[in-house]
Amino acid sequence: MSTYAITLLSEAKNVITHCNTGGLAAASHGTALGVIKKARDVYNKLHVYVDETRPLLQGARLTTWELAKHKVPYTLVCDNMAGALMKEKKIDAVLVGADRIASNGDTANKIGTYSLAVIAKYHNVPFYVVAPESTVDRELKSGDQIPVEQRKPEEVQGYVHPDKTVKWANDCDVFNPAFDVTPSELISAWITEKGVIRKSDIEKGAFS
Repeated sequence: MSTYAITLLSEAKNVITHCNTGGLAAASHGTALGVIKKARDVYNKLHVYVDETRPLLQGARLTTWELAKHKVPYTLVCDNMAGALMKEKKIDAVLVGADRIASNGDTANKIGTYSLAVIAKYHNVPFYVVAPESTVDRELKSGDQIPVEQRKPEEVQGYVHPDKTVKWANDCDVFNPAFDVTPSELISAWITEKGVIRKSDIEKGAFS
């Protein structure tokens, strides 16, 4: 996946990623984070903006640690800062992983991915999904069929830690989906171990 994907990043100086897609989340160097590491090794110029990934902060807690370990320069940002970065032309590409991909290319990933894809589309920033073929569920015709887990309200009402819970909101209604689904029309390409897959490839049955 990394070998195929870095061909898309030869001119990129700054990318943004969401959630954690490294060795802590997947095998070896990971998916999207593996691409970032290889692109940095090959082109020696890549800088990464890391979404914190609310509410569980996988980006802030895990991705930053892995990037530091691999000596890849990065800047941590809040999830709602991606639009401002793209408006200032500071993002050349978006790289994310996937938890599930429907046969039409609709992609489920950590909550906040869909918002990032919409902003990227508006600003003409390429949006790449990096995931193994095993992520593709060929029995699903679209992302509408992907079930989305609702998580505990405490994760949004405050900060949950094994040692203590810090609460900053009262006992109110909370909408806390674990994932969202990005429609295929917002995705520039999917990169699997079989190569770079475009929308035209999916229309020809690449994921069928």
